[in-house]
Amino acid sequence: MEKKPYVLPQLGFGTKELEPYITEPQLQLHHQKHHAAYVNGANAILETLDKNRRDNSDGDAKALSKALSFNAAGHLLHTLFWENLAPAAKTEPKPHGLFAKVIDSEFGSFERFKKEFSQTAISTEGSGWATLVFCRMTNRPLLMQVEKHNTNVIPMFRALLVLDVWEHAYYLDYKNDRAKFVDAFWNIVNWAAVNERLEAILK
Repeated sequence: MEKKPYVLPQLGFGTKELEPYITEPQLQLHHQKHHAAYVNGANAILETLDKNRRDNSDGDAKALSKALSFNAAGHLLHTLFWENLAPAAKTEPKPHGLFAKVIDSEFGSFERFKKEFSQTAISTEGSGWATLVFCRMTNRPLLMQVEKHNTNVIPMFRALLVLDVWEHAYYLDYKNDRAKFVDAFWNIVNWAAVNERLEAILK
């Protein structure tokens, strides 16, 4: 089986297309510097692991496994994040299809979901993520906070919608006003992509 490295994904939109909600400098910093660092970090750890195995060397298993989890999860979450964004002119203000039905069933209304997701994002301590996952054990969507990048998202919890609330995601545009960034986020959610994720999970 051919081994492959992690690859920084290309954005599905131009670097200016999310303005004014996310400016080009902020987007470039986030994607090309921060996300790229997690990709490079994960690949470097994989190379170290390969070398250790070739040389029959143990290395620091605890440090390597923790660092791999951090960087690989950072890459995964950022990839999902870019996929659930779209220019305001190309997306809808509210979800539709199966996802809309699931949201209404669980939260009562889109407005209630939006309020709870925003509260989850704003109240995340330190650096982390607000995530909407679908739990196959209970067959319902759940809101969760992810600390840093080290996710506990196992196959039972498939991510549908994620929001990066590390300061690197918004500091150039909003300084330390996370709430303002969260409010802006709702203008550029790619609801079609979120709906496709849910449909794939439930197939």
